[in-house]
Amino acid sequence: MKLEILLAEFRTGSVTRICENRLLMDDHLVERSGLEPLHLQIREMKRREKEEKQTKSTSQRTEEEDEQRKTSVQSPVEEEEETTDQRRAAAADGDQLKEEKKKEENRKCVPGIVYLGHIPPRLRPKHLRNLLSAYGEVGRIFLQPEDRQVRRKRKKSGSRRCDFIEGWVEFRDKRVAKRVALSLHNTPMGTRKRQRFFSDLWNIKYLHKFQWTHLSERLAYEQTVLQQRLRAEVSQVKRETNFYLNNVEKSTHLEHLRRKRQRDGQQVEEKTWDFTQRQTEEEIQKKKKKKDSITQKHLNKAHLLQLESQSNISLLAKIFNSNQSE
Repeated sequence: MKLEILLAEFRTGSVTRICENRLLMDDHLVERSGLEPLHLQIREMKRREKEEKQTKSTSQRTEEEDEQRKTSVQSPVEEEEETTDQRRAAAADGDQLKEEKKKEENRKCVPGIVYLGHIPPRLRPKHLRNLLSAYGEVGRIFLQPEDRQVRRKRKKSGSRRCDFIEGWVEFRDKRVAKRVALSLHNTPMGTRKRQRFFSDLWNIKYLHKFQWTHLSERLAYEQTVLQQRLRAEVSQVKRETNFYLNNVEKSTHLEHLRRKRQRDGQQVEEKTWDFTQRQTEEEIQKKKKKKDSITQKHLNKAHLLQLESQSNISLLAKIFNSNQSE
């Protein structure tokens, strides 16, 4: 009975109870029952459990391998599609990250423009970029050239160089532009005495709320004004030339008629130019004096008439009073 109890407990898994009851068993009981010792039975049961586990694991592995083979054989195109989808997704993620970075940079870095009121001779945009790039990232640069008349005079004298009057420089960050305008204003352009532009001073001013489009609009407006002025001048010259040519044609025609009349023996009236000469100051003053004298005469006449009317007042009063009494 004890052996059956021990085997039942072992099958249920209570190993601790087996160990406790094993101490109670005696060798003579095992011999009498004719069964094998308990530890041999336990070894056999453990071996069987291990074999069952190994068979289960091998069967699961074979099933998984078969499924993988089926998927690999059935869908090579699907694998390629998955790889392409993954690449596209990665590229889209990279583009989104780049766009976000650009947006952040644009939000943070607002460009600022600086005005240069004095440009020394022989200074070119590349020199200006080299000088200002040490303080920050420089964008667009525009330098206003000299007037054409000044350039023509200089060409006549022998020098063909083109100098600039004023300029505008764009910095990528407006904070840098403000700092540069405050720190470099009224300071020498060069850091060393032997540099070319050491004797010249910076004349810089930061333009608040000024954009590059404003500058382009101003230049376009100046260009249109200049073109309109040139067109007006050209049209005026054309009118003058046409008027001159018409008068020349008329004069030639009249000269031809005059000669023809002279050949025929007719009288030819020589044309005289009628014009009035401008009055001198003396004549103008005489006219003014005459006008003053006329006005004085009128005043005198009016005064006499007033006096006569006053002298007749007594007679009129007597007449009217006599009429009333009657």
